[in-house]
Amino acid sequence: MNYGYCISSVTFVCSMKQQWYVYYTKSRHEKKVKELLERRGFDVFLPMQKVLRQWSDRKKKVETPLFNSYIFVRTEEHRISDVLQIPGVSWNIRHNGKPAVLHANEYDLINRFLATGLTLEVLATPDLRQGDQVKVIDGPLRGMYGVLVGTADDTRFLVALDSIGQSIRVTLEPHLMKRIT
Repeated sequence: MNYGYCISSVTFVCSMKQQWYVYYTKSRHEKKVKELLERRGFDVFLPMQKVLRQWSDRKKKVETPLFNSYIFVRTEEHRISDVLQIPGVSWNIRHNGKPAVLHANEYDLINRFLATGLTLEVLATPDLRQGDQVKVIDGPLRGMYGVLVGTADDTRFLVALDSIGQSIRVTLEPHLMKRIT
């Protein structure tokens, strides 16, 4: 989309580049959010895979999102706030202070993996390391500061209560924390 502006006989052309922006949805709201966004004309990518689920009386293949609580919307950056108005969308994922973008090669890679029909396992790769000072950016502990402790497959958040010489440790999802400097 190009917009031309004429100011003092000079024309400026502004290119609005569409990209796959990443959003976090309420738990188990991915399909509903996708439907609402598509109704409003947005291009939405919600990678789904078939997995075998077992109930007490039967087994059944069901389609589930590849990335729990994540949805990708192809739009211009200035429309991020429009997407955030959709019920079920919690926030726009950010990386290095900017809106996170799913690049074309990553989009293609996800589709290639899904085309195989193999069962895929998604693991978070946070930009956090043990010992980092972190701030909780969402959830019931939002706004709290502490230290990241734990192993590579177990992310724990530690709050020290200096006045009594004790600490409280809780396991949190890595995407709920942000490193502070």
